[in-house]
Amino acid sequence: MVLGVVLGTVLPNRNKASQPDDTDNMESSADWIDYCDEDDYQVENDVDSLVSSVPPRIPMIPHSSSSSDTFLDHLISSDIESKTIDFEEQDTVDSAQSTEQEQLDEDSNLTEPYLWGLTYSPYNTDGSCPDLATVTSQLKKVAIITGNIRLYSTDCSQLRLAVQAISNNSLNLDIYAGIWISDGASRMQSDLDEFVSVAKQYSSSLIKGLSVGNEDISKGTSESTLIEYINQVRSRLQAEGLGHIPIYATEQDAHFTSSLANVCDLVQVNLHTIFDATFTSIDASVKSVIQRADTVKTIANGKLVRIGETGWSSAGNTGPSPLSLANEIAYAQKFKCAAASAGYEYFYFEAKNSQWKQGAAASEQNFGIFSADFVPKFDFNLLSLC
Repeated sequence: MVLGVVLGTVLPNRNKASQPDDTDNMESSADWIDYCDEDDYQVENDVDSLVSSVPPRIPMIPHSSSSSDTFLDHLISSDIESKTIDFEEQDTVDSAQSTEQEQLDEDSNLTEPYLWGLTYSPYNTDGSCPDLATVTSQLKKVAIITGNIRLYSTDCSQLRLAVQAISNNSLNLDIYAGIWISDGASRMQSDLDEFVSVAKQYSSSLIKGLSVGNEDISKGTSESTLIEYINQVRSRLQAEGLGHIPIYATEQDAHFTSSLANVCDLVQVNLHTIFDATFTSIDASVKSVIQRADTVKTIANGKLVRIGETGWSSAGNTGPSPLSLANEIAYAQKFKCAAASAGYEYFYFEAKNSQWKQGAAASEQNFGIFSADFVPKFDFNLLSLC
């Protein structure tokens, strides 16, 4: 994701420049009252900061509900108390762990994943590389939510670890890998070498696609250079017997042209609305994403159009869009339903909060459906309603 036009991305390079942070302490408590409008999910009283700990759990909603209005009525009628969370107390930690396990136990009974896909950046909160045990633990939880993950790079052995975790534990997950090109040809080649090594050492059947870069035209790379990289990657994969893996760019819709689409096996676009100059409602924001994806089809030359990123941050400030946990829930639920209805594959942004992006704005760090410690931020059963 690029903030505005060229600011900040989901960077494997974790030494990104500091950005202004418009929020205060991310561990403040919040009131969970009167936060839904009767016609949509727009928050009336913006929830301040709910991260790194499970909030008071929203009671379970039956899977048989057929209308999203049930979701709204349920939230309005529920007795959701305002609580002060003491992050220093051990009983709070124990409660959060208990709630997390209850959530995951319930979710494991699903016949279908909640989301088509989820982006996953495995870096530890301090920016260091995770080990296999960490990736395995996290992907076991992710596999309950979705059947597809998107990676952005191969650094920190993340592709290798993901393949090992999935294979060793028979997880129902497919991988859509990425090669990072923002740091130039040398980094691109390094990522490509690692990709080929992993795909040949393990079964490449787990790897369903490969994105060459992420929003690099937005960051200043010329279209001709990006096309050259895509052609280089395709030639290498064909030479290595991996030509069956689809190759494509991932760009903002404003930068995807028919020329770029011509060299891609499919068109993958990142579509965010929280940076828009105006905000009307969550409904309108979701509708805008689907309309923009529909517009991209006009330059896709009949190829599949997939949404590479979309999401809503639970904290921070990007302008008029109200960023809160309540709106993150509402956007996720409404977008999931709209994308399914329109027939779009997508990767929801993102698996966990990105506190590893040290110095980044709070809005950039809080898109996750899990906290940075991989605790669910809300009851995922809310995503089952359409």
